Amino acid sequence: MQTRLPTEERQAEIVSAAITLAQHISPVSITTGDIATAVGLSQGAVFKHFPTKEAIWVASMQWVRERLLAKLDEATREATSAVLALEAVFRAHVAFVIEHPGAPRIIFHELQQPTDSPVKQEVRAMLQAYRQLLLNQFEAGIKLGELPTRLNPEAAATLFVGIVQGLVMQSMLTGNPAAMKTQADAVFVIYLRGIRAAA
Repeated sequence: MQTRLPTEERQAEIVSAAITLAQHISPVSITTGDIATAVGLSQGAVFKHFPTKEAIWVASMQWVRERLLAKLDEATREATSAVLALEAVFRAHVAFVIEHPGAPRIIFHELQQPTDSPVKQEVRAMLQAYRQLLLNQFEAGIKLGELPTRLNPEAAATLFVGIVQGLVMQSMLTGNPAAMKTQADAVFVIYLRGIRAAA
């Protein structure tokens, strides 16, 4: 058994274990016992930090939302143009999935559920913020003349997210998240060509 840690550190450890387990196990099949074993705690000790298993998944999605959006925001700030920012966001998202392959498995599992839930609300908040970040870049690109004025930013954002999701799903099918990087480079070239020639 591990030594006693401050609550926030232990919660972070539990969240990390849940996301890591989701790499290899369907989120619906992961038990608090599995998480407790991965962290080196008793199941009862896990419940001292989270009242329910759903609370662990909510915290896990909060972690994913905060970390992913921070990475994407950082990518846009470091880019010298709107188009380069879009490419940086694309690459940053792919890199995040390669580093945390359990995260999209949790998201896809949650989106399949017919009812709303606190976890799904976290996913929705993340996607809305992601979409707004993209819209800001499209609008900047149009304003600066990097992208055509006839470009439909809403459609371009939908396609952007859809391409990333498609790459993620294929990586899940092959069980090789790292392969996304090679595919992503070629896919983004086609995407960029498309939005630059938007009708």
